Amino acid sequence: MGQEGLDLPQGTLDLLILKALSLGPMHGWAVSERLHQVSQATLQVPQGSLYPALHRLERRGWVAARWGASENNRRAKFYELTRLGRRQLEAEAENWRQLTAAVALVLRMA
Repeated sequence: MGQEGLDLPQGTLDLLILKALSLGPMHGWAVSERLHQVSQATLQVPQGSLYPALHRLERRGWVAARWGASENNRRAKFYELTRLGRRQLEAEAENWRQLTAAVALVLRMA
């Protein structure tokens, strides 16, 4: 995640990508930038992690990809959530909420 960013627990990147794509179709760079912006510059997803994750999500049927023109009229691959991807996002988000609540309980332990 970069020297100044946080290391994400395994599987978290998939959840974050699915959430970013829930806003609508985006090309890879836009996904990375969106995560960087929303996390207040804490998350910096390197291309070497982002694109393998996008391809993995595509193979699983959670995202679909198509070629199109980016904002600066360059050819780019746009990714969007599939119906299966939306269900996966809901399931993973709920699992994340349960996990973080349990970890918070342990951290508050006296």
